[in-house]
Amino acid sequence: MRADDRRGPVSRRIATFDDLRDAITAYRLPRVLIAALELNLFTAIGTDSWTIPDLARDVKVSERGLAILCRNLAMAGVLKKTGETYRNSRLGATALNAHHPAFRGDYLQLITSHWADWGRLLESVKSGLPLDHDEPDEPDYRRRFTWAMHHRTLETAPKIAAQINLRGARTLLDLGGGPGTYAMAFLAKNPTLRATVCDRPAALDVAKEIASTHKAGARLAYLPLDVMTEDIPGTYNVIWYSNVLHIYSPKDNQALFRHALAALNPGGRLLIQDAFLHDRNGLFPEEASLFAVSMLLFTERGNTYSAAETRAWLMDAGFERIRVLRMKRGTEDWEDGILEARSPGTNAETRARRTGSVKSSRFRSLHLRGTGR
Repeated sequence: MRADDRRGPVSRRIATFDDLRDAITAYRLPRVLIAALELNLFTAIGTDSWTIPDLARDVKVSERGLAILCRNLAMAGVLKKTGETYRNSRLGATALNAHHPAFRGDYLQLITSHWADWGRLLESVKSGLPLDHDEPDEPDYRRRFTWAMHHRTLETAPKIAAQINLRGARTLLDLGGGPGTYAMAFLAKNPTLRATVCDRPAALDVAKEIASTHKAGARLAYLPLDVMTEDIPGTYNVIWYSNVLHIYSPKDNQALFRHALAALNPGGRLLIQDAFLHDRNGLFPEEASLFAVSMLLFTERGNTYSAAETRAWLMDAGFERIRVLRMKRGTEDWEDGILEARSPGTNAETRARRTGSVKSSRFRSLHLRGTGR
């Protein structure tokens, strides 16, 4: 799917009042789904079939309200209706059910919280500041957020790793890698690879828990580091920079690219996965454009950027042979969302490119109550 294809909540251009009405009232089904999650309805239903009177007593709501809610959930396919009884769909019984091992609770909590956050959009439009920008980033929140990002990428990471050829690479740095989900996927695919995940300590604690459940986790190391103010120790064949670019400003990312170049072996690869804009006017893909709103709401300087401007930053930092890696449709995290750039020259030459430290908030920019899609 190319950048001018349309997908997501805006199915066509808004040209008439009816188009506007349809776009605005698209909130209805999402609000039904969120209400069900807020009620822990899928957990309450579990593996049983329920009549509305019995289920209403169990979750302590009105029969009338629950009947209308469940009818719409069944219409959407997340519940199954047979006669007067309702039961969970496969999705409802697994990922939405707190009693199932596949439950994605932290990610569900994150995206459910967006409803109230997006209702405050005008505040950020007026101020240019993220919501609750004066609140500190608590380690407990960072832990929950990191688990949410693991839940978000569980299925995508192995699909991406299967399509990126790392043959010959011995070392990989997952820069700003959070739970290390992608690092683990690359390790599972490449048995001779060793990887390091770099992030703040609270995120690395989650990465260690996840890695401990995988055989390949023995080949994963951990690096707590402020990449905006500190050089990256060691050198690597590959640096994976996934879903971090949008958190920072153009200036921040350009500084980070110089740090990354200095940490790559000659001919090494920087792989950037992010919500790139691809059309000439910087409007599409739709999801990348809308994701910039999340950056306004939850980061101090973040945005989504075009592949063209990111390519220019990489060239300015000293990278070469920059190209888009195209994944199979339906497997990608973002549409045409991976850029590859190569390190030129010798290792001594690339290290000479180091620049002075750039002031930052020591990864405080990662205080994202809502960057998950």
